[in-house]
Amino acid sequence: MQIPLIRLQCGVNSYNWGKKGQASAAAKFAAATPSSDFVVQDDRPYAELWMGTHPSNPSRDLTTGRTLLDLVQDNRSLLSAPVAARYGSKLPFLLKVLSIDKALSIQAHPNKQLAEKLHAKDPKNYPDDNHKPEMAIAITPFEGLCGFRPLGEIVHFLETVPALLQLVGEEEASEFAQTVGSTQNDESEEAASKNKTALQKVFSALMASSETAMTACTKTLLDSVANGHDEFAGGGVSATPGSVLAELVTRLHGQFGPDYGLFVLFFLNYVTLQPGDALFLRADDIHAYLSGDIVECMASSDNVVRAGLTPKFKDVETLTTMLTYNYAPIDEQKMNPSDFPYVRLNRTAYSSGSAVLLYDPPINEFSVVRSSLRGDGSKATFDPLDGPSIIICTAGRGKISVGPTVHEFKEGYVFFVGATAECVLESEGDDDDEFITFKAFCEVEDRSNGA
Repeated sequence: MQIPLIRLQCGVNSYNWGKKGQASAAAKFAAATPSSDFVVQDDRPYAELWMGTHPSNPSRDLTTGRTLLDLVQDNRSLLSAPVAARYGSKLPFLLKVLSIDKALSIQAHPNKQLAEKLHAKDPKNYPDDNHKPEMAIAITPFEGLCGFRPLGEIVHFLETVPALLQLVGEEEASEFAQTVGSTQNDESEEAASKNKTALQKVFSALMASSETAMTACTKTLLDSVANGHDEFAGGGVSATPGSVLAELVTRLHGQFGPDYGLFVLFFLNYVTLQPGDALFLRADDIHAYLSGDIVECMASSDNVVRAGLTPKFKDVETLTTMLTYNYAPIDEQKMNPSDFPYVRLNRTAYSSGSAVLLYDPPINEFSVVRSSLRGDGSKATFDPLDGPSIIICTAGRGKISVGPTVHEFKEGYVFFVGATAECVLESEGDDDDEFITFKAFCEVEDRSNGA
């Protein structure tokens, strides 16, 4: 019988946007598990650590070398019958650690229906038929672009940033401003629909502009930065300070040269996260990560529709057609974790201020629990789940146990926990040490609200 606690060896992907060498959390975590063919190289970027059954980079049992996909296919009880019945003999989620030095592309992930069409039409660029809603939780300070700004902010920048207006076109910008003005105090669904249609039209005009025009407007934009960037100032309208936007234009131009992403900055919310802060991105939501280290959990897919800030394949028409065009202040896209109800802390954990928090997005494939156990001997006993889990330690050290099976658990170690197993975490170290883990899991039955 398969023991439901398996230490995993997980693969790391090297993309140009990753942090280099030991500066990359993804590389450090990968190196924590011995491998005959992996050594961290100081001059090589390491972008993503993958934890799961996705065939592009499947995790393996450290002891036997078998893939986790093979193990759960041979023993479906590790997943639970309800999870296997709904999602098949594989994990429904993919857990990652991203270490971001340069911006990722302006992108969105397709919904299920679109993913099936894209995969059938172009399997090279869209390698599977699944949707990819995702959640990002910061490990270190993080910055990104997520979702469209409130429309008044976009109108403001179209009126005050000459290069942006020139690229979009005066007629399109004026029509957009008129629509937004006419619906300013109207909270009806009809007004929201009109605004989304107008936003799609003006954003599509930006993305459809010629490379020649974009390059010329980039020069104008850089001249504005050099001359003091007064037009970037929010004037009480924008949530992003002009100095921040000017620095982003300069930084991203240094990374990519003339690029549509320099202008998309003025359409999207700029967000910063501190460790433990989180964002949820639905399928078809536009975003771009800029810097930092995050734990990312998503439905098990590798589909990305890109349109800027990348040398990779771009599919601008698909992106501008598929987006939700939801617009809101960035705080509305941040997640508020809650205390996880299905865990018991010992007295040491309570007295040391330890915490176990649930990040529960509005989808079925995954939730994530962040545990912070302080000092020595703080213990968290998790009730059995009717579904699989993957747990990674991102700081500190301790122990993990399922029944009589006990393993040391240090930074970078990754474990799979099978369904219906009671899992116990216990911290080790000094009073000011913190043992931090992230556990991604799936249960078909909804227990997030205590039901």
